[in-house]
Amino acid sequence: MVKIGLAVPPGFTIITAACVHYSKTKLQPAGLPEETMKAVAKLEADTGKGFGGQGKNGMLLLSVRSGAAMSMPGMMDTVLNLGLNDKSVEILAKLTGNERFAFDSYRRFIHMHVAILTCRTFS
Repeated sequence: MVKIGLAVPPGFTIITAACVHYSKTKLQPAGLPEETMKAVAKLEADTGKGFGGQGKNGMLLLSVRSGAAMSMPGMMDTVLNLGLNDKSVEILAKLTGNERFAFDSYRRFIHMHVAILTCRTFS
């Protein structure tokens, strides 16, 4: 989408092979956590926002979405507001001046995360 000139927020991709590896072994591929943290650090540098806190330009929250060519169990779930926690929600409330918005965003994040965990646990 960026190549054709659409305004797209910066992001990064974790390839489907990493999910397939995890599905088969229940282990993360070697180096995945480190590579993910490098990608998050690049997003922080590119945007000036801080993941889970406040950067010079505000708070960086992530959306996790599937873009797999073929559907896999659990792959089509979306999680919004990754980066919110008990501490960062207070920062978001102060940044926006809207406590209700901040806590509703946090509630939605928890709801999405629990829904994914529940499906994976009981399916």
